[in-house]
Amino acid sequence: MTILYELYDNLYVNLTNRCPCACTFCLRETKDEMDHSGSLWLEREPSVEEVKEEFAKFEMERYKEVVFCGFGEPTERLEDLLDIAAYVKGKYGMTIRVNTNGLADLLYGKDTAPMFKGCVDIVSISLNTPDKERYYKLTRNKFGEEAFDAMLKFAGNVKKYVSKVVLTTVETTITEEEERRCLEICDKLGVSYRIRHWDG
Repeated sequence: MTILYELYDNLYVNLTNRCPCACTFCLRETKDEMDHSGSLWLEREPSVEEVKEEFAKFEMERYKEVVFCGFGEPTERLEDLLDIAAYVKGKYGMTIRVNTNGLADLLYGKDTAPMFKGCVDIVSISLNTPDKERYYKLTRNKFGEEAFDAMLKFAGNVKKYVSKVVLTTVETTITEEEERRCLEICDKLGVSYRIRHWDG
């Protein structure tokens, strides 16, 4: 099964297939791999040691970042993620990015932002839309409409502990006016905004 895969000059970590969302535009709905990565559907979740051992199979100096992003939400395994991130940073000196839906606080019922300190450099969060009701319809998350505010709160908190926080939307899913509103949200939070290309 595919634990690590190459994409965009980075090395990606596929930890889990679990996710509290079922986004209408999710790539999982239309494909099972990314650019010849091999299937990202895991037969089982790899152990922390298995993941660490996988890095030895790659020429780490070739990559710009190690990115925690697979076919599931990486913070579903937050403690394991941070353990592996600390290992990679210590052994290879790599920049660590986490691509997340930003709902870790709801998953664990606490403020998880301080846990990222020292392990993670960049947190990229799927904003998806500037509207709470629209967010719920797009993400179909298990927490309901409260998830939108929780995601924004996490973004504001985690920027205290990592070098960069980016909120993203997918280019084909919202209007230009909505994109302007998303930029306003990011400006208010003091984080970056990026419009992602849809790879479907």
